[in-house]
Amino acid sequence: MSDRTVILITGAGGFLGRALAEALVKDPSTSHLVLVDIVEPKTPHGVDAIAIKADLTDQSQADGLFQTPYGVPDVVYCLHGIMSRGAEDNFDLGLKVNFDAVRAVLDSARRAGAKTGRPPKFIFTSSLAVYGGPLPEVVTPDTIATPQGAYGAEKLMCEVLINEYSRRGFIDGRILRLPTIVVRPGPPAAATSSFLSAIIREPLKGVRTTCPIGNSLSSPELDLAVWIASPETTIHNFLLAARIPSSSFTSHTRVVCLPGITVTVREELQALEEVAGKEALELLEFQNDETNHRIVSSWPARFDNSYALSLGFQVDKGGMVPIVEHFKKAVDAGLA
Repeated sequence: MSDRTVILITGAGGFLGRALAEALVKDPSTSHLVLVDIVEPKTPHGVDAIAIKADLTDQSQADGLFQTPYGVPDVVYCLHGIMSRGAEDNFDLGLKVNFDAVRAVLDSARRAGAKTGRPPKFIFTSSLAVYGGPLPEVVTPDTIATPQGAYGAEKLMCEVLINEYSRRGFIDGRILRLPTIVVRPGPPAAATSSFLSAIIREPLKGVRTTCPIGNSLSSPELDLAVWIASPETTIHNFLLAARIPSSSFTSHTRVVCLPGITVTVREELQALEEVAGKEALELLEFQNDETNHRIVSSWPARFDNSYALSLGFQVDKGGMVPIVEHFKKAVDAGLA
C-alpha cells in the first residue's frame, strides 16, 4: 500500500467485512475507511470512517462510493454478496447482487481511476464454488473452473470481468478464491457450507444444531472432505493481498486460490469432541439434506498451495484442533 490509504469495503456489515475493518484499524497505513452495505454498517473506533447504506445494484449509488469527502479509494475490498444456498434458491436475486452489483462497483472504480490516473486496487472475494464436475485429485492454478451452482457461476463471471478490467488497466485486480471459512461466529448464514461452522459453533455455545450431512455419527457421508481456512488466517491474507505488487501475479490471470487445509466432516466432529468432550456431540442432530450434500460435494477439497504461498499468503497449521480451540477461547471470553 501507499503510505496512507483510503480503503473501501463493500459488504462491510458481514462477518468478514467487520473483521477486516477491525484489522485495518490496526494498520498504520490506513487513513480512512468507507464502509458500505445494504444495512448501514457499524464503524470501528480508532480510524476516520464513513458508514454508507447503499443498494449497489443502483449504478448511481455505486458511483457515490467514489465521491466521498475522503476522495477516491486507493483500495477496494469487494466482499458483498448473497451466499451460496441463498443464490441457489433465489437465482434472480443472486444474479442481481453477486454479478450486477459487482459490475456496478467495477464500472465506478474504472471511471474514478480514469479521472485520477490511479487505478484502484480491486480485491474481490471469489470462492472454491467456481469448481465442479470431474476434477483432478488436487486442484492447481491450471484447473478449469466449471461451477455446478448459481453462486459459483456468478463468482466466475465476476472473475472474468476483473481479469479483463485489469488487463486494460482500468483497475488493479486481485481475485481471491476463498476456502470455506471455519469457524464463523454469529448466527448461521445462508450458505450451503454454513453447517461446517455451525456444527462447531453451536455446541460450543451449548446450543443444539443440525448437521445436514449423514444421519448419525457413524454415517459414511461424514467422510465428505472440504477445503477450509480459519477466519484469522483469511483476514491476514486479505491484508497481504493489497501489498503484493501487480508484477508478482501471473501474466494471464489475477486469480489466487488462498491456501487452506483439507478436513472431513468427521474430523471436524472429532476435533470438537477432543476440545469440548462427548457432551458437545450430544447437541448435534442429523438430517441429511440432498441439495446441501450435492453442492458441497461438488467442490474440490484439495488444492496445490504452492503458488499462493510463493506470493506470501499464509496457511493454517496443525489441523482442525487448533481452530476449534481458538474459537472455544473466544466463546469462553464472550467474544463469539
